[in-house]
Amino acid sequence: MSTEQPTVLLVEDEPAQREVLGYNLEADGFRVLTASNGEEALMMVAEAPPDIIVLDWMMPNVSGIEVCRQLKTRSETRAIPIIMLSARSEEVDRVRGLETGADDYVIKPYSLVELMARVRAQLRRTRPASVGERLEYQDIVLDAETHRVTRSEKPLKLGPTEFRLLTTFMEKPGRVWSREQLLDRVWGRDIYVDTRTVDVHIGRLRKALCQHGGDDPLRTVRGAGYALG
Repeated sequence: MSTEQPTVLLVEDEPAQREVLGYNLEADGFRVLTASNGEEALMMVAEAPPDIIVLDWMMPNVSGIEVCRQLKTRSETRAIPIIMLSARSEEVDRVRGLETGADDYVIKPYSLVELMARVRAQLRRTRPASVGERLEYQDIVLDAETHRVTRSEKPLKLGPTEFRLLTTFMEKPGRVWSREQLLDRVWGRDIYVDTRTVDVHIGRLRKALCQHGGDDPLRTVRGAGYALG
């Protein structure tokens, strides 16, 4: 998946609602994956974790609330924002949904405009650059909307891949990313790239970040990967 186009997994068992909502999400600039039931959703998340999940509560077999519970108990999927959709409007239901781990709860019928705003609000918290937010780390400033990066107010020249790498690091400073995770995040799962390619682009990024002097803000964690700070 690209750092520029966030991926939404839409889990809805009603075809008409799935089609309408999927169309509107794509029109709003999202990459949309769809699942028609909870079992399919869990398998898709295990294969390729999305940036956010829009999840219907009422589904046969594995309900949305169970999907939410399972994902929020796993360390590798706990941080994925989940917006629960439900016709259940009672306070006790909203509380149950949120206590199970849902990050937001939207009652059907809902306003598409409001739902899109809620999706963007969740992404602003977890992947701010994907919705055009400006990122800052020490003296480095990345403007995701204009694709400009400065350090100590001096412009840096970055290639597209180096820009996406820096975006990934700046969204989660301190997190250690393995080469495989960077490949998935920056190049995408559908593209085959050797892990050594990551090292090449990390080297280019480091050179660009230090082109006006200053210390290298990236660190290599032996046997694990790379991190910012």
